[in-house]
Amino acid sequence: MSDSVAAATTQPLVSRIVSSYVKNNHVPPADIPTVINTVYQSLIALGKDLEPKPTRAPAVSIRQSVRPGYVVCLECGVRGQILRKHLRKTHGLSPAQYRTKWKLSPDHPITAPAYSKERSAFARQIGFGRGVTRRRRRRQTKKSP
Repeated sequence: MSDSVAAATTQPLVSRIVSSYVKNNHVPPADIPTVINTVYQSLIALGKDLEPKPTRAPAVSIRQSVRPGYVVCLECGVRGQILRKHLRKTHGLSPAQYRTKWKLSPDHPITAPAYSKERSAFARQIGFGRGVTRRRRRRQTKKSP
């Protein structure tokens, strides 16, 4: 947006803001140009970024962040088997926000692959997810009259 267009669109706003301020506050006549200039500069600055956000580089490369025994946080470089709690507590990010911030795929692991396999094997060993077994069904049907 050019300066002349910006001035044309902000002049009505400046006049309304300054007139409301002067009506409700005691302002010496010598200070009115300062008030006008301050309001004008504030309105012009609204459309601009104060500081461009620096692009952060990950602590390690994305390819190096997933190892069989651990995963590495791209924010700070912390190694762990599970990053979910670390991301929430330390960085205030959910796994989805973390993946979006670093432009990762939706299936990028937050848990170490070896740990996932270990937990899966343990779940199978104790019978998690199998449902009701035949022996249990027989017992339940015999007890029913």
